[in-house]
Amino acid sequence: NKMQKTQEHRREQRLYYNWPIRFAKGFEEELFMGQMVDLCSWGGSFTCTTNSRRLQPGENVTTLFSVPRFGDARTYDMANYTRTGRICRVEKVDNSLHRIAIQFTKPLFFKPGEQGISKADAQQRLSDNLVSRSS
Repeated sequence: NKMQKTQEHRREQRLYYNWPIRFAKGFEEELFMGQMVDLCSWGGSFTCTTNSRRLQPGENVTTLFSVPRFGDARTYDMANYTRTGRICRVEKVDNSLHRIAIQFTKPLFFKPGEQGISKADAQQRLSDNLVSRSS
């Protein structure tokens, strides 16, 4: 049962946020830009344009991304990470966009989606801060 299998994979709550991610097939390769979709300690997914290297399931990819670390009140800091991971899935979103799911070879040391605040509060803090930064 596919539905059951998906839920087994989701053993940890994910953090959903739109933030830039850079990725490359190897350390010496050209970096491409993507957009983070969701993240947990052991992996995540991002979208990228179809021409950003033909990424295939089973290949390794190196990612550079930032993760919000939520503090008290309404604050958070962005912490930067570099992780290599194996591509699990490549899904076509539309004619120019693909969604890439990866599993990290070395998990993050914390659970981004389980920082003691609700999903709604996390999204509110992130969007409040984006508005205040751009104005």
